[in-house]
Amino acid sequence: MRLLADENVRGDLVEALRDAGFNVRWILEEHPGMGDGEVLARAVADDRVLITFDKGGFGALVFQKGHPAPGIILFRVSAALPSELVTKVVHALQSRQDWHDHFWTVTDETIRRRRLP
Repeated sequence: MRLLADENVRGDLVEALRDAGFNVRWILEEHPGMGDGEVLARAVADDRVLITFDKGGFGALVFQKGHPAPGIILFRVSAALPSELVTKVVHALQSRQDWHDHFWTVTDETIRRRRLP
């Protein structure tokens, strides 16, 4: 799967996803400081599902302002250790193949989806 990691995604997580076989581009490596609208435009241009820990920005852009997106996964998981967080996120992403065309919220207990407009 082709992913675009938002700037707030940890470097060790990006590396773990790459090691697990995901094709990941990372905003922090390529365009640090890029605004949320520009990040979504990059995801669309590259046809990459966006992964983020940003609870506010992307949902508003897509559902309230009509910005297109190929798919967004918002992680709201807790972990006592960074390695625990990495394990949870990698496992969640490996659990499905249908990440496109939806806004996903991944928590410790559930994976919820909402169809993108």
